[in-house]
Amino acid sequence: MNCSNCGHFNDGGKFCVKCGHKLQEEAAVSQAAAASEYQPQPQPAYAPQQPNQRVRQAKKVSKSFFSYFAEGIKNPTATAQAAGESQFVNALITVILYALSIPIMLYVGWKLLLIQFVRSMFKLPIISEELAPSDMEDFNTGADLIKATDINSIIHFNFTDFVFKQGIFIFIGLAIIIGATYVAAKFGKVDVSFKEFFSRFGTFLIIPTALLLIGLVLAFLHVEYFSYFMNFGLLSIFLVVPFTIASFKQSGINGLDRIYSTLIVYVVITIVLTFIANGLGEEAKTIITRMGNSSELNDLF
Repeated sequence: MNCSNCGHFNDGGKFCVKCGHKLQEEAAVSQAAAASEYQPQPQPAYAPQQPNQRVRQAKKVSKSFFSYFAEGIKNPTATAQAAGESQFVNALITVILYALSIPIMLYVGWKLLLIQFVRSMFKLPIISEELAPSDMEDFNTGADLIKATDINSIIHFNFTDFVFKQGIFIFIGLAIIIGATYVAAKFGKVDVSFKEFFSRFGTFLIIPTALLLIGLVLAFLHVEYFSYFMNFGLLSIFLVVPFTIASFKQSGINGLDRIYSTLIVYVVITIVLTFIANGLGEEAKTIITRMGNSSELNDLF
């Protein structure tokens, strides 16, 4: 230890052997300085938070679905034939989108459908011959007023009540159609699991779903042609059934002929669509009744 007074090096002891300066005070100061210089840094109380597992899983599923959906539009037959049980979730999402897009489209565009219906009635020969040109002009003026008015808030047309109730109803109808198609395929000696069959059916349903989504966008933009895409999307299911059945190979020659299988499923589809139409018809009656009883709506005219 070097003495701070004279600089002489001492091997030990309490005092410097050369000048007699006390060495213990120097040692205490040196140790305190060293302790303050090398004081450990405080550690964080918690580790960095990891990304939420559910969020990462949702991103993975959505990325997989968009890739699957785009490929199904680009190469529908090849994508459907390659779809196995691993595509069950993506097929289920497609079926849900198909079921929900119809009531959402009707909720957004029912005013345009009502205007189209009345306009088509005016074009009937029995009615058009009795109408003056000014009547049609008055109707067009009223139609523009209806388009610009938020009638949903006036008649208290509930989005959740209509969309989810009808969406669940349509989803059940689709499940019945898929189940009937699967049973028909089994009678046709097609050896396939239900999950694989569902995946292939859902993949063939991509294009009808895409038509409905285009119609939904047009409905939000208040373009009257959205109804054509809705009709094409609904009627396309009559093509999905034979395409799905024909995409599988029969494991025997004694099974039910595919033509008869398809016709049987068509009967089921007709029954299901009739029930769906009746349900939507009841909702339409409710809307018309609310419109007739709405004093706020009557004040507009």
